[in-house]
Amino acid sequence: MKKILSTFCIALAFMSIACKADTKKEIAQVEPIIEAPVAKHYIKVALLLDTSNSMDGLIDQAKAQLWEIVNELSYAKCKNERPNLQIALFEYGNDGLAEKDGFVRKILGFTEDLDEVSKELFSLTTNGGSEYCGTVIQQSLDKLDWGNDADDLKMLFIAGNEPFDQGKIDYKDAVTNAKEKDVAVNTIFCGNFNQGISSHWKNGATLGYGQYTAIDHNKETQHIVSPYDDLILQLNIKLNGTYIPYGTQGREKVALQYEQDDNAAGYSKANAVSRTVSKGSHLYKNSSWDLVDAEEESDFSYSKIKKDKLPDNLKDKSTAELKEYVNLKKEERNKIQAEIATLNKKRRDFISSESKNKGNGLESAMITALRSQAKKKNYTWDE
Repeated sequence: MKKILSTFCIALAFMSIACKADTKKEIAQVEPIIEAPVAKHYIKVALLLDTSNSMDGLIDQAKAQLWEIVNELSYAKCKNERPNLQIALFEYGNDGLAEKDGFVRKILGFTEDLDEVSKELFSLTTNGGSEYCGTVIQQSLDKLDWGNDADDLKMLFIAGNEPFDQGKIDYKDAVTNAKEKDVAVNTIFCGNFNQGISSHWKNGATLGYGQYTAIDHNKETQHIVSPYDDLILQLNIKLNGTYIPYGTQGREKVALQYEQDDNAAGYSKANAVSRTVSKGSHLYKNSSWDLVDAEEESDFSYSKIKKDKLPDNLKDKSTAELKEYVNLKKEERNKIQAEIATLNKKRRDFISSESKNKGNGLESAMITALRSQAKKKNYTWDE
């Protein structure tokens, strides 16, 4: 009998262990699956500019109209989120460039640093040349990371005035390759509309699911003055005071920021206002050198900051004191940006009521194409 009871107890013990194992297995099976965070969407714009002798007017338009183009993109939404903006810059058709590269130069890869974009535009000069549209399109596809997100808005804009079919690379092949990367090819002919058609610029856009536009590239950019401009420019001075430079590039980038303020103002007060509006938007990011923006990044850590690379008034502060200072500047910046946004809404309404023309050449061509192609991907716009 004792032997039977002993055997029974051992059996019960095994059953208990098995039951606990099954229970653990069931618990493991019902544990929630933690999904990866949703990736931010991007608007990716590659700007391919002809810098041959006859294109000084085009370069001037790019310099003078950059910030209004950025502002237009700041109003975009993708699935109720504000997408990020990345801009890449190429030049082509300049005899000062290497012939082995097809007279093409990649100036900037995709970047969110808008001050760098402005700086490079202001550094462009014209010379020559031999304009190979197929070559520069293909290089922009090969040398840029366009990504694989189907919700990203990926567009290239090529502007120039020579026949579209020149060079060793057939533009039709390059455009076909762009379609495979989900990149829309938009062509901007600098000259007569029908001449652009006969020299294949329109066909390039048609094959690339983009838009063809002809502009007068020598027409001076028209800026409309509003009653809110001076107030917005005063806020720009306050906004600049909220930046906290750090790292090896800090001081240099602050100087660049002021330099691009001056460059924008060099065209007109209204253009300086447009830049200020851009600086007040979510698209103006400087996390590589500004502590307020850097703190928003997921991989940021105060422990990585080298105190000797901070402004003099912050070098002796403790981490707690530095955090408090950054938070104060962040609150100050948010308040200023909200004021800029409020004034800009009034400014936009004023400009809309005053504007009698069809807009500026490069700016209008790009914005029209951007809105049209964004709509196909269900992007929406704040009006």
